[in-house]
Amino acid sequence: MNILDGVRSLASRYDGFILDIWGVVHDGRRPYPGVADALARLTAEGKRIVFLSNAPRRSFVVHDLLTGMGLDPASWTAIVTSGEIAWRHLARRDTPAFAALGTRAIHIGPERDLSVVRDSGVTIVDDLAQADFVLNTGPDPDRGAEDAQAYAAQLAPCAARGLPMVCVNPDRHVMVGDRHIICAGALADLYVTLGGPKAIEIGKPDPAVYDPVIEALGIADRARLVAIGDSPHTDLAGAQAAGIDAVWALTGLAAHAHGDTPEADRLAAVAAAEGVTPVAALTGLRW
Repeated sequence: MNILDGVRSLASRYDGFILDIWGVVHDGRRPYPGVADALARLTAEGKRIVFLSNAPRRSFVVHDLLTGMGLDPASWTAIVTSGEIAWRHLARRDTPAFAALGTRAIHIGPERDLSVVRDSGVTIVDDLAQADFVLNTGPDPDRGAEDAQAYAAQLAPCAARGLPMVCVNPDRHVMVGDRHIICAGALADLYVTLGGPKAIEIGKPDPAVYDPVIEALGIADRARLVAIGDSPHTDLAGAQAAGIDAVWALTGLAAHAHGDTPEADRLAAVAAAEGVTPVAALTGLRW
């Protein structure tokens, strides 16, 4: 495993950069050191950048979050989130799975995630008897974000009714600062153990989510694209399935799993066990 200290060497090899956000650009609270400079330098080199995130909220919400952290929006071409893609499917009913859903949903998640249904034709209901499906955007910090079992009592009646679930973030875990918290994917796993159907998961590693990213980049040759992410299960596997080179960011989840000075052979073994073949690892998104 070739371990890079920055993205400078990648700039000569690729024209388009597909960047995960949480765990690569920021830690849930602030950008990692060197990120703003790396984005500016890549842009100055004529590279195009699209953020691809499993965030369960619409792209404009994430745009405001990033600019609120002090990042320059001139540094990226577009933001594509799983929440944005889910919103499109809910509004357009453009796949068999979404066409079969009703229009009334029980929501599992914080109120701030409801941009994903705004103006989509979906109504959030509290009465289980009225619900057509479960909209899962992840844990609500007010109810707990470290143990999926905290949601079992709410999910069990939904599972008993066999309600379909839309999971708007396939991630199972994420780091917020130094906290290891669950994501919507962990609740989708719990739903199955409670007897519910397998969720419709929107986001990486589904290769279909890369189509709007490539459209936004305007670069048809996938050999000139590279994706950078911290999760082998979603970021690396998704890029590989889409025929795009991947670089493993050793920040976010990877930093806590493999330490500050991971050994190349150990990283290669972990990647092989995950069934992914990143072209390199990256100690941080810096120039």
